[in-house]
Amino acid sequence: MIRAVVFDVGECLVDETREYGTWADWLGVPRHTFAAMFGAVIAQGRDYREVFEEFRPGFDLAAQRQARADAGQPEYFDESDLYPDVRDSLKALRADGLWLGIAGNQTTRSGGILRTLFTPDVDMIGTSDDWGASKPDPEFFVRVADIVPADPGEILYVGDRVDNDLAPAVAAGMCTALVHRGPWATIHWHSKDAEQLPTFRVESLLELSPRITQFNERAH
Repeated sequence: MIRAVVFDVGECLVDETREYGTWADWLGVPRHTFAAMFGAVIAQGRDYREVFEEFRPGFDLAAQRQARADAGQPEYFDESDLYPDVRDSLKALRADGLWLGIAGNQTTRSGGILRTLFTPDVDMIGTSDDWGASKPDPEFFVRVADIVPADPGEILYVGDRVDNDLAPAVAAGMCTALVHRGPWATIHWHSKDAEQLPTFRVESLLELSPRITQFNERAH
């Protein structure tokens, strides 16, 4: 049975359109050009951070994050950047009696924003900066399993990426859900791994509550 649901952040809970648009502005690149290169890098199976290298060789993401903050233009998201199904999905899952968490590759700053937005709606918020481990490192999912009060097989990890989210979560013994949105899920949706790895494939987070209920009923 699934007793806990843990969500990725970017393109799962948070629509990153504004964030990547501000990176394009910071680089002085037209937003549509940046977006096109972003998609090309993902389709080629490369690390998304290589997008920045395409426009500025030697780009140091951590240093540039600090430079943006120093310039009064820090990375930022708020309620308006959440996907419209997020709040109602969390309410439905909470009403189902499920333990809820958020865990993603995020900075300390982003972790603070997440805590402002989601406390007390979820039971745990963890970030790669908090834990010193980033997906797809197995240690990230060890940290998740250590915190969640359920066995790995009772945890559903929800994300938009096959490589960073689903594959390592499955390797850790967890159930998974792939949500069809954002560049990664859109580009990889019809791939073999995207079709075979997840426990559930959903168009909206609102599908999770009924799908989990059906899954748990069959498990009895």
